[in-house]
Amino acid sequence: MKAWIKGLSRQQLLIYILITVGFISSIIFVNHNHEFYDRPIAKITNTVETDKAETVDQHQNQDYRVTQEITAEIQNGSNKGEMIEITNQYSGSQAVDQVFNTGDEVFVTIDESTSSGTIEDVKRDKYLILVAWIFIIILLAVGKKQGALSVISLAVNAGILSLALDIYLQNSDLSLVIICGISIVLFTVISLLLVNGFNEKTYTAIVATLLGTLSSLLIAYFALSVTGEQGLRYEEMSFLSRNPQIVFMAGLLIGSLGAVMDVAITMSSSIFELYDKNNQISLKKLKASGIDIGKDIMGTMINVLFFAYVSGSIPMLLLYFKNASPIRFTLSMNLSIELARALAGGIGIVLTIPIAIYTSIFFIRRKRART
Repeated sequence: MKAWIKGLSRQQLLIYILITVGFISSIIFVNHNHEFYDRPIAKITNTVETDKAETVDQHQNQDYRVTQEITAEIQNGSNKGEMIEITNQYSGSQAVDQVFNTGDEVFVTIDESTSSGTIEDVKRDKYLILVAWIFIIILLAVGKKQGALSVISLAVNAGILSLALDIYLQNSDLSLVIICGISIVLFTVISLLLVNGFNEKTYTAIVATLLGTLSSLLIAYFALSVTGEQGLRYEEMSFLSRNPQIVFMAGLLIGSLGAVMDVAITMSSSIFELYDKNNQISLKKLKASGIDIGKDIMGTMINVLFFAYVSGSIPMLLLYFKNASPIRFTLSMNLSIELARALAGGIGIVLTIPIAIYTSIFFIRRKRART
Protein backbone atom coordinates (compact mmCIF):
# COMPACT_ATOMS: atom_id res chain seq x y z
CA MET A 1 0.00 0.00 0.00
CA LYS A 2 2.80 2.42 0.94
CA ALA A 3 4.70 1.58 -2.23
CA TRP A 4 1.56 2.24 -4.30
CA ILE A 5 1.05 5.64 -2.62
CA LYS A 6 4.71 6.57 -3.17
CA GLY A 7 4.32 5.72 -6.86
CA LEU A 8 1.58 8.31 -7.30
CA SER A 9 2.28 11.83 -8.43
CA ARG A 10 1.11 14.73 -6.30
CA GLN A 11 -1.72 15.44 -8.73
CA GLN A 12 -2.91 11.82 -8.73
CA LEU A 13 -2.76 11.65 -4.92
CA LEU A 14 -4.82 14.84 -4.67
CA ILE A 15 -7.45 13.41 -7.03
CA TYR A 16 -7.72 10.18 -5.01
CA ILE A 17 -8.05 12.17 -1.77
CA LEU A 18 -10.80 14.36 -3.27
CA ILE A 19 -12.69 11.30 -4.53
CA THR A 20 -12.44 9.59 -1.13
CA VAL A 21 -13.54 12.71 0.75
CA GLY A 22 -16.40 13.30 -1.72
CA PHE A 23 -17.59 9.71 -1.45
CA ILE A 24 -17.54 9.58 2.36
CA SER A 25 -19.08 13.04 2.84
CA SER A 26 -21.88 12.43 0.34
CA ILE A 27 -22.77 9.07 1.91
CA ILE A 28 -22.87 10.65 5.37
CA PHE A 29 -24.97 13.55 4.06
CA VAL A 30 -27.71 11.48 2.39
CA ASN A 31 -28.05 9.39 5.55
CA HIS A 32 -28.56 12.51 7.73
CA ASN A 33 -30.35 14.96 5.41
CA HIS A 34 -33.89 14.49 6.70
CA GLU A 35 -34.28 18.14 7.72
CA PHE A 36 -33.77 19.23 4.11
CA TYR A 37 -37.07 17.57 3.10
CA ASP A 38 -40.45 19.25 3.46
CA ARG A 39 -42.34 15.94 3.62
CA PRO A 40 -42.27 13.87 6.82
CA ILE A 41 -39.79 10.97 6.77
CA ALA A 42 -40.16 7.94 9.05
CA LYS A 43 -37.64 5.19 9.80
CA ILE A 44 -39.18 1.76 10.26
CA THR A 45 -38.25 0.26 13.62
CA ASN A 46 -40.42 -2.88 13.65
CA THR A 47 -42.65 -4.90 11.31
CA VAL A 48 -45.11 -7.70 12.07
CA GLU A 49 -47.07 -9.72 9.51
CA THR A 50 -50.59 -10.13 10.86
CA ASP A 51 -52.49 -11.68 7.98
CA LYS A 52 -51.83 -13.62 4.79
CA ALA A 53 -54.67 -14.40 2.40
CA GLU A 54 -54.63 -16.42 -0.81
CA THR A 55 -56.08 -14.58 -3.84
CA VAL A 56 -56.96 -15.46 -7.44
CA ASP A 57 -56.99 -12.82 -10.20
CA GLN A 58 -59.31 -12.67 -13.22
CA HIS A 59 -56.93 -14.93 -15.20
CA GLN A 60 -57.07 -17.58 -12.44
CA ASN A 61 -53.47 -16.89 -11.38
CA GLN A 62 -52.68 -17.76 -7.77
CA ASP A 63 -51.39 -14.91 -5.62
CA TYR A 64 -51.48 -13.80 -2.00
CA ARG A 65 -51.83 -10.58 -0.02
CA VAL A 66 -50.00 -9.93 3.25
CA THR A 67 -50.82 -7.30 5.88
CA GLN A 68 -47.93 -5.67 7.72
CA GLU A 69 -48.25 -3.73 10.97
CA ILE A 70 -45.35 -1.28 10.99
CA THR A 71 -43.92 0.86 13.76
CA ALA A 72 -41.86 3.84 12.59
CA GLU A 73 -40.11 6.87 14.08
CA ILE A 74 -40.48 10.35 12.53
CA GLN A 75 -37.09 11.74 11.51
CA ASN A 76 -37.89 15.40 10.71
CA GLY A 77 -40.38 18.20 11.11
CA SER A 78 -42.46 19.19 14.12
CA ASN A 79 -43.26 15.55 14.93
CA LYS A 80 -39.60 14.47 15.01
CA GLY A 81 -38.99 11.61 17.45
CA GLU A 82 -42.63 10.53 17.64
CA MET A 83 -43.67 6.94 16.92
CA ILE A 84 -46.48 6.15 14.49
CA GLU A 85 -48.29 2.98 13.47
CA ILE A 86 -48.66 2.13 9.78
CA THR A 87 -50.65 -0.63 8.10
CA ASN A 88 -49.19 -1.82 4.80
CA GLN A 89 -50.49 -4.48 2.41
CA TYR A 90 -48.42 -6.11 -0.29
CA SER A 91 -49.03 -8.86 -2.84
CA GLY A 92 -46.82 -11.68 -3.96
CA SER A 93 -46.04 -9.99 -7.27
CA GLN A 94 -45.35 -6.58 -5.63
CA ALA A 95 -46.21 -4.92 -8.94
CA VAL A 96 -47.90 -1.88 -7.39
CA ASP A 97 -46.91 -2.39 -3.75
CA GLN A 98 -43.92 -3.59 -1.77
CA VAL A 99 -42.79 -5.16 1.48
CA PHE A 100 -40.97 -2.97 4.01
CA ASN A 101 -38.26 -4.05 6.43
CA THR A 102 -36.75 -2.67 9.61
CA GLY A 103 -34.39 0.20 8.84
CA ASP A 104 -36.18 1.36 5.67
CA GLU A 105 -36.88 5.09 5.44
CA VAL A 106 -40.15 6.22 3.85
CA PHE A 107 -42.09 9.38 3.17
CA VAL A 108 -45.35 9.38 5.11
CA THR A 109 -48.50 11.37 5.79
CA ILE A 110 -49.31 11.64 9.51
CA ASP A 111 -52.68 11.52 11.23
CA GLU A 112 -51.84 13.20 14.53
CA SER A 113 -55.21 12.39 16.07
CA THR A 114 -54.56 8.63 15.93
CA SER A 115 -50.72 8.58 15.87
CA SER A 116 -50.93 6.64 12.63
CA GLY A 117 -49.63 7.23 9.14
CA THR A 118 -49.68 6.18 5.51
CA ILE A 119 -46.62 5.40 3.39
CA GLU A 120 -46.39 7.61 0.29
CA ASP A 121 -42.98 6.74 -1.13
CA VAL A 122 -39.52 5.37 -0.29
CA LYS A 123 -36.52 7.62 0.45
CA ARG A 124 -34.11 6.44 -2.21
CA ASP A 125 -31.41 9.12 -2.30
CA LYS A 126 -28.87 7.03 -0.36
CA TYR A 127 -29.20 4.19 -2.87
CA LEU A 128 -28.99 6.56 -5.84
CA ILE A 129 -25.85 8.27 -4.55
CA LEU A 130 -24.19 4.90 -3.95
CA VAL A 131 -24.93 3.70 -7.49
CA ALA A 132 -23.77 7.06 -8.87
CA TRP A 133 -20.45 6.76 -7.04
CA ILE A 134 -19.94 3.19 -8.27
CA PHE A 135 -20.50 4.46 -11.82
CA ILE A 136 -18.09 7.38 -11.35
CA ILE A 137 -15.36 5.25 -9.73
CA ILE A 138 -15.52 2.61 -12.48
CA LEU A 139 -15.45 5.33 -15.15
CA LEU A 140 -12.43 6.98 -13.54
CA ALA A 141 -10.64 3.65 -13.07
CA VAL A 142 -11.04 2.71 -16.73
CA GLY A 143 -10.91 6.10 -18.43
CA LYS A 144 -8.75 8.06 -15.95
CA LYS A 145 -8.57 11.65 -17.31
CA GLN A 146 -11.00 10.91 -20.11
CA GLY A 147 -13.33 9.29 -17.61
CA ALA A 148 -13.25 12.39 -15.41
CA LEU A 149 -14.02 14.58 -18.41
CA SER A 150 -16.88 12.24 -19.34
CA VAL A 151 -18.38 12.64 -15.86
CA ILE A 152 -18.13 16.43 -16.17
CA SER A 153 -19.67 16.30 -19.64
CA LEU A 154 -22.55 14.15 -18.38
CA ALA A 155 -23.24 16.53 -15.49
CA VAL A 156 -23.16 19.58 -17.78
CA ASN A 157 -25.49 17.93 -20.31
CA ALA A 158 -27.94 16.96 -17.56
CA GLY A 159 -27.94 20.56 -16.39
CA ILE A 160 -28.53 21.87 -19.92
CA LEU A 161 -31.42 19.46 -20.48
CA SER A 162 -33.03 20.41 -17.18
CA LEU A 163 -32.65 24.12 -17.99
CA ALA A 164 -34.09 23.63 -21.48
CA LEU A 165 -37.17 21.84 -20.15
CA ASP A 166 -37.68 24.52 -17.49
CA ILE A 167 -37.52 27.22 -20.16
CA TYR A 168 -40.13 25.40 -22.23
CA LEU A 169 -42.47 24.84 -19.28
CA GLN A 170 -42.28 28.51 -18.34
CA ASN A 171 -42.62 29.73 -21.95
CA SER A 172 -45.14 27.46 -23.67
CA ASP A 173 -45.24 29.74 -26.72
CA LEU A 174 -41.70 28.65 -27.59
CA SER A 175 -41.22 25.61 -29.84
CA LEU A 176 -39.95 22.54 -28.01
CA VAL A 177 -38.20 21.37 -31.20
CA ILE A 178 -36.22 24.62 -31.43
CA ILE A 179 -35.30 24.46 -27.74
CA CYS A 180 -34.15 20.84 -28.13
CA GLY A 181 -32.29 21.76 -31.32
CA ILE A 182 -30.29 24.43 -29.51
CA SER A 183 -29.69 22.00 -26.64
CA ILE A 184 -28.40 19.38 -29.06
CA VAL A 185 -25.83 21.80 -30.45
CA LEU A 186 -24.65 22.51 -26.90
CA PHE A 187 -24.66 18.79 -25.98
CA THR A 188 -22.57 17.91 -29.01
CA VAL A 189 -20.04 20.73 -28.81
CA ILE A 190 -19.50 20.52 -25.04
CA SER A 191 -19.33 16.71 -24.90
CA LEU A 192 -16.92 16.24 -27.77
CA LEU A 193 -14.67 19.19 -26.93
CA LEU A 194 -14.43 18.17 -23.28
CA VAL A 195 -13.64 14.53 -23.95
CA ASN A 196 -11.52 14.82 -27.13
CA GLY A 197 -10.13 18.36 -27.05
CA PHE A 198 -9.72 20.97 -29.79
CA ASN A 199 -8.53 19.12 -32.90
CA GLU A 200 -9.64 18.11 -36.38
CA LYS A 201 -10.98 14.78 -35.13
CA THR A 202 -13.34 16.56 -32.75
CA TYR A 203 -14.41 19.12 -35.35
CA THR A 204 -15.22 16.30 -37.73
CA ALA A 205 -17.31 14.51 -35.12
CA ILE A 206 -19.20 17.72 -34.28
CA VAL A 207 -20.04 18.43 -37.92
CA ALA A 208 -21.03 14.82 -38.62
CA THR A 209 -23.18 14.59 -35.47
CA LEU A 210 -25.10 17.78 -36.16
CA LEU A 211 -25.63 17.03 -39.87
CA GLY A 212 -26.58 13.40 -39.19
CA THR A 213 -29.10 14.34 -36.50
CA LEU A 214 -30.58 17.14 -38.61
CA SER A 215 -30.85 14.81 -41.62
CA SER A 216 -32.73 12.17 -39.62
CA LEU A 217 -35.14 14.83 -38.33
CA LEU A 218 -35.83 16.25 -41.80
CA ILE A 219 -36.35 12.82 -43.36
CA ALA A 220 -38.65 11.77 -40.51
CA TYR A 221 -40.63 15.01 -40.84
CA PHE A 222 -40.94 14.53 -44.60
CA ALA A 223 -42.05 10.89 -44.23
CA LEU A 224 -44.66 11.78 -41.61
CA SER A 225 -45.96 14.67 -43.73
CA VAL A 226 -46.32 12.48 -46.83
CA THR A 227 -48.05 9.65 -44.96
CA GLY A 228 -50.22 11.89 -42.80
CA GLU A 229 -48.73 10.21 -39.71
CA GLN A 230 -50.85 7.13 -40.37
CA GLY A 231 -49.97 4.25 -38.06
CA LEU A 232 -48.58 6.42 -35.28
CA ARG A 233 -50.51 6.17 -32.01
CA TYR A 234 -50.09 9.05 -29.59
CA GLU A 235 -52.30 7.55 -26.85
CA GLU A 236 -49.33 7.26 -24.48
CA MET A 237 -49.04 11.06 -24.67
CA SER A 238 -52.74 11.65 -24.02
CA PHE A 239 -52.02 13.03 -20.55
CA LEU A 240 -49.96 15.89 -22.03
CA SER A 241 -51.46 19.31 -22.51
CA ARG A 242 -49.01 19.97 -25.38
CA ASN A 243 -48.98 19.05 -29.05
CA PRO A 244 -47.97 15.34 -29.11
CA GLN A 245 -46.45 15.64 -32.60
CA ILE A 246 -44.04 18.35 -31.40
CA VAL A 247 -43.14 16.33 -28.31
CA PHE A 248 -42.54 13.28 -30.52
CA MET A 249 -40.20 15.18 -32.87
CA ALA A 250 -38.29 16.68 -29.94
CA GLY A 251 -37.90 13.22 -28.40
CA LEU A 252 -36.69 11.91 -31.76
CA LEU A 253 -33.98 14.59 -31.82
CA ILE A 254 -32.73 13.85 -28.32
CA GLY A 255 -33.05 10.08 -28.70
CA SER A 256 -31.05 9.75 -31.90
CA LEU A 257 -28.29 12.13 -30.79
CA GLY A 258 -26.43 9.62 -28.61
CA ALA A 259 -26.14 6.92 -31.27
CA VAL A 260 -25.30 9.43 -34.02
CA MET A 261 -22.60 11.03 -31.86
CA ASP A 262 -21.13 7.60 -31.10
CA VAL A 263 -20.92 6.75 -34.80
CA ALA A 264 -19.48 10.16 -35.66
CA ILE A 265 -16.63 10.00 -33.13
CA THR A 266 -15.92 6.35 -33.98
CA MET A 267 -15.62 7.14 -37.68
CA SER A 268 -13.53 10.29 -37.25
CA SER A 269 -11.21 8.66 -34.68
CA SER A 270 -10.66 5.63 -36.92
CA ILE A 271 -9.89 7.65 -40.04
CA PHE A 272 -7.55 10.09 -38.27
CA GLU A 273 -5.83 7.18 -36.52
CA LEU A 274 -5.17 5.57 -39.89
CA TYR A 275 -3.79 8.84 -41.18
CA ASP A 276 -1.57 9.38 -38.12
CA LYS A 277 -0.12 5.87 -38.51
CA ASN A 278 0.69 6.53 -42.15
CA ASN A 279 0.42 10.12 -43.32
CA GLN A 280 1.32 9.06 -46.85
CA ILE A 281 -1.81 6.98 -47.24
CA SER A 282 -3.96 7.99 -50.18
CA LEU A 283 -7.32 9.65 -49.66
CA LYS A 284 -8.89 6.88 -51.77
CA LYS A 285 -7.66 4.23 -49.34
CA LEU A 286 -8.81 6.31 -46.37
CA LYS A 287 -12.26 6.54 -47.91
CA ALA A 288 -12.39 2.80 -48.58
CA SER A 289 -11.24 2.02 -45.03
CA GLY A 290 -13.86 4.40 -43.64
CA ILE A 291 -16.59 2.69 -45.62
CA ASP A 292 -15.50 -0.73 -44.33
CA ILE A 293 -15.48 0.54 -40.74
CA GLY A 294 -18.91 2.09 -41.25
CA LYS A 295 -20.32 -1.19 -42.54
CA ASP A 296 -19.00 -2.99 -39.46
CA ILE A 297 -20.54 -0.63 -36.91
CA MET A 298 -23.73 0.32 -38.75
CA GLY A 299 -25.77 -2.79 -37.96
CA THR A 300 -24.78 -3.02 -34.30
CA MET A 301 -25.51 0.66 -33.63
CA ILE A 302 -28.95 0.42 -35.24
CA ASN A 303 -29.66 -2.64 -33.07
CA VAL A 304 -28.57 -0.71 -29.97
CA LEU A 305 -31.01 2.07 -30.85
CA PHE A 306 -33.81 -0.40 -31.59
CA PHE A 307 -33.43 -2.33 -28.32
CA ALA A 308 -33.08 0.88 -26.28
CA TYR A 309 -36.43 2.15 -27.58
CA VAL A 310 -38.35 -1.13 -27.57
CA SER A 311 -37.21 -2.31 -24.13
CA GLY A 312 -39.25 0.38 -22.41
CA SER A 313 -42.46 -1.03 -23.93
CA ILE A 314 -42.04 -4.58 -22.62
CA PRO A 315 -44.16 -4.08 -19.44
CA MET A 316 -47.06 -2.64 -21.46
CA LEU A 317 -46.78 -5.41 -24.07
CA LEU A 318 -47.01 -8.04 -21.34
CA LEU A 319 -50.01 -6.25 -19.84
CA TYR A 320 -51.85 -6.13 -23.17
CA PHE A 321 -51.05 -9.75 -24.02
CA LYS A 322 -52.08 -10.84 -20.52
CA ASN A 323 -55.49 -9.29 -21.16
CA ALA A 324 -55.85 -11.20 -24.47
CA SER A 325 -55.46 -8.14 -26.72
CA PRO A 326 -54.90 -8.92 -30.43
CA ILE A 327 -51.25 -8.90 -31.47
CA ARG A 328 -51.71 -6.28 -34.20
CA PHE A 329 -53.58 -3.92 -31.88
CA THR A 330 -51.04 -4.43 -29.08
CA LEU A 331 -48.01 -3.75 -31.26
CA SER A 332 -49.68 -0.74 -32.89
CA MET A 333 -50.61 0.80 -29.55
CA ASN A 334 -47.27 0.29 -27.86
CA LEU A 335 -44.56 0.11 -30.52
CA SER A 336 -45.58 2.48 -33.31
CA ILE A 337 -43.86 5.54 -31.83
CA GLU A 338 -40.85 3.58 -30.56
CA LEU A 339 -40.29 1.92 -33.95
CA ALA A 340 -40.65 5.26 -35.71
CA ARG A 341 -37.98 6.75 -33.44
CA ALA A 342 -35.71 3.75 -33.98
CA LEU A 343 -36.10 3.99 -37.76
CA ALA A 344 -35.43 7.73 -37.78
CA GLY A 345 -32.38 7.23 -35.58
CA GLY A 346 -31.20 4.42 -37.86
CA ILE A 347 -31.42 6.76 -40.83
CA GLY A 348 -29.31 9.26 -38.91
CA ILE A 349 -26.70 6.59 -38.15
CA VAL A 350 -26.45 5.50 -41.78
CA LEU A 351 -26.17 9.09 -43.06
CA THR A 352 -23.58 10.00 -40.44
CA ILE A 353 -21.11 7.45 -41.82
CA PRO A 354 -20.51 9.11 -45.23
CA ILE A 355 -20.76 12.57 -43.66
CA ALA A 356 -17.99 11.68 -41.18
CA ILE A 357 -15.86 10.11 -43.91
CA TYR A 358 -15.97 13.10 -46.26
CA THR A 359 -15.60 15.61 -43.42
CA SER A 360 -12.51 13.75 -42.17
CA ILE A 361 -11.02 13.71 -45.65
CA PHE A 362 -11.73 17.45 -45.96
CA PHE A 363 -9.73 18.22 -42.79
CA ILE A 364 -6.94 15.79 -43.79
CA ARG A 365 -6.66 17.46 -47.18
CA ARG A 366 -6.36 20.84 -45.46
CA LYS A 367 -3.69 19.48 -43.13
CA ARG A 368 -1.66 18.18 -46.05
CA ALA A 369 -2.01 21.50 -47.86
CA ARG A 370 -0.54 23.34 -44.84
CA THR A 371 2.44 21.01 -44.74
